[in-house]
Amino acid sequence: MLLRNTALCKGATLKTFNKIFNGDEGALKRALYKSMGFTDNQLKKPMIGIANSFTSGTPGHYNLQEISKKVIEGVIGAGGTPIEFGTIAPCDGIAEGHVGMNYILPAREVIAASIEIMARTHNFDGLVLLGSCDKIVPAMIMVALRLNIPVIFLNGGPMWHAHYNGKKWDGNIVTEAIGWKKCGDVTESEFREIEDLAEPCVGSCSMMGTANTMCGLAEVLGLSLPGSSMIPATSAKRYRVAVDTGEAIVNLVKKGIKARDIVQKSSLENALKVLFAMGGSTNGLLHLQAIYQEAFGSKWNLDEINKIGQKVPWIAAVYPASQYTVIDFYQAGGIREVMKNLESLLDLTMLNVSGKSFLTTLQSYESKNGGEVVRPLDTPFSPMSGVKILKGNLAPDGAVAKPAAIPKNLTHFKGTAKVFSSEQEASNAILQGCIKPGTVVVIQYEGPRGGPGMPEMYKPMKYLEGMGLSDSCALITDGRFSGSNRGLFIGHISPEASAGGVIAVVEDGDVIHIDIEKGDVQLEVASSVIQTRMQHISMPEKVMPHGYLDLYKELSSSASSGAVLGVNHEKK
Repeated sequence: MLLRNTALCKGATLKTFNKIFNGDEGALKRALYKSMGFTDNQLKKPMIGIANSFTSGTPGHYNLQEISKKVIEGVIGAGGTPIEFGTIAPCDGIAEGHVGMNYILPAREVIAASIEIMARTHNFDGLVLLGSCDKIVPAMIMVALRLNIPVIFLNGGPMWHAHYNGKKWDGNIVTEAIGWKKCGDVTESEFREIEDLAEPCVGSCSMMGTANTMCGLAEVLGLSLPGSSMIPATSAKRYRVAVDTGEAIVNLVKKGIKARDIVQKSSLENALKVLFAMGGSTNGLLHLQAIYQEAFGSKWNLDEINKIGQKVPWIAAVYPASQYTVIDFYQAGGIREVMKNLESLLDLTMLNVSGKSFLTTLQSYESKNGGEVVRPLDTPFSPMSGVKILKGNLAPDGAVAKPAAIPKNLTHFKGTAKVFSSEQEASNAILQGCIKPGTVVVIQYEGPRGGPGMPEMYKPMKYLEGMGLSDSCALITDGRFSGSNRGLFIGHISPEASAGGVIAVVEDGDVIHIDIEKGDVQLEVASSVIQTRMQHISMPEKVMPHGYLDLYKELSSSASSGAVLGVNHEKK
């Protein structure tokens, strides 16, 4: 009996890496894992959660099942025990133009919360986050900082570009082709040909949209292995870096390097500078603000962001800012080429998940001399940054534009307003030929509360382009834009219309003046008239499905603070 008790005591005090498996209190947890075939030896090792946002319904995530298998190989090889679980991954392109788009930005909060819940309930020692597309990536970065455990993010990689009429395209050629067909520039059979070739393989769309912007910024923040973010989805190198990621997360756990050891204030400033330098998606600002909120528990003021941006020229030109796709960007050196060229403006002492500083990892990087895709700091595409904050009486709390995608003739623009209370109204008017050159299309009530969910005004901007109006019109909104949009567009206007912002009282025929260089957007109407109109705001009724959007509408903050839940909610 004495020997039996001694043996039991020895077994009970046997230490595992994950403390929830220790002692008698850990017996039930061990038993539950053993029911799935886990061994005592496996339960003693670092438990690595793999948050896999695989779905067969989103091309950027379609290959993540295979990527995950390689990560698992790396985790096991480095002495860890992998535990895979899933989360949602809605596709922006599939959600475009219908009620699904209202759910895309709010999905960011759901994804972050779902990973947080799984990681805390299972007490993982470390996490590998697998994602690729627009709101999934920032959600994963947000939860990494919320949990503050060892974490690595790995994306599935961009897809290859399409070819049509001797030119490279991404999938957005389809939407532009709708306008071409309306104008008689392509036949029905040509339109079908475009549809069939537009998306040639799996991966995130081959442009500097939100997906590839945020995957690149994850690398700049230090949460992805250096050089990994732009590797094409179909490349064997993508699978090799997945194995490396599995090995690296176990090493981070053993060294005790956590997410906030890597992502510090200078890391976020580095990411912001790279966003400005490569003319990334305007949504990148919204997400960096939300990430900042997770890291530091406070808002990242747009005035501070603007000061940082004023020091950064535009040095990387990727579609839609040029004819070069993300694959061209990768071949020109990608994120490391941009960081190397911005060296004097960045804090390279920051750590990345290799366990080394960027100063060290960039020393071994040989510049690709990116030519017309990535230029040196002293010969930029423009001294003005590729993304810019604007203010004015139309946007006293701020708005966002993308100079990298704006034709030079539109950087100073004065036009007359044509006002719509929804994206669909504006889209219909554009396709029906109701918009003329010199118009500022104004779309109200599409902000975080008004949308609700702050949907993208993707289609109206694409239709302007397809109808030959993108070099003679502007579009402003309290909603968002796709990273693929080109032309003079200004989004995130704050306060939004539903919060009593000035954009709510713009009327047809009002003159609007936009100065991109000065960062100014003005409604040229007397302040007394604006005040009178503000007393008679009549908000449109929107019938939306009952459910999660009710919660998001009630709790979302302004776009000027990242549109996160429960933070400084604008009140009318």
